Amino acid sequence: MGALGSAIGHIHSVETFGAADGPGVRYIVFLQGCHMRCKYCHNPETWAMTGGTDRTAQEVFDDAYKYHFYWSKGGGITVSGGEAMLQLDFVIDLFRICKKKGVNTCLDTSANPFTREEPMFSKFKELLEVTDLFLLDIKEINDAKHRDLTGCTNSNILDFAKFVSENHKRMWIRYVLVPGITAIDEDMIGLKEFVETLGESVERFEVLPYHTLGVFKWENLGIPYKLLDVMPPTLEEIAHAQNLMETEKYQGYKK
Repeated sequence: MGALGSAIGHIHSVETFGAADGPGVRYIVFLQGCHMRCKYCHNPETWAMTGGTDRTAQEVFDDAYKYHFYWSKGGGITVSGGEAMLQLDFVIDLFRICKKKGVNTCLDTSANPFTREEPMFSKFKELLEVTDLFLLDIKEINDAKHRDLTGCTNSNILDFAKFVSENHKRMWIRYVLVPGITAIDEDMIGLKEFVETLGESVERFEVLPYHTLGVFKWENLGIPYKLLDVMPPTLEEIAHAQNLMETEKYQGYKK
């Protein structure tokens, strides 16, 4: 990595006043590129590794910092995707600048690229040092079902969660509730049991209801959407999942 702030990121888009991807008001940077092919993805236009706008970490930070007066109560900068960990050098560089300026950092990830092999593992440990909070989407606890849903294994994703926990870093776990696919009692109980092994690192455990707001993007890209017959979960189904996984006890996160 070169001089601080010089790493180039392939930026898909930004959101200047995000309220759902980390604590407080946040500037969210969406990066281009993802290897997973989740059947319910609402941003399929971020899959391609090419496209977007190339910008340095310093340029992105300078644009974001214009909004820092709104970042009270733990707000700051979140990097999302696509899959942010496919651009580790850029994220590390950006977060190092953030730490020098006292800005809270959050990584929104599905952890698909994670491995304990080099050079990824050493770079990830660098990222660990400058990340205040990890938002981890766990798509499915059953590996076979995870492969069917996303095209990828979940073994390294669960290993990611274990490593973050072992290093006592803050983590929010998120689970998309898809009727008939992820809304299976056995799998939800299995996920709950896994999350419990992560201890105090997990501050929030959220159920995110499946929605169809991104279907038009699949259509625009000419990609067949395979869940057209799946409806969003009912309030009763959401409450059942929350009770089954006891997600409520995680909602009072630490400041």
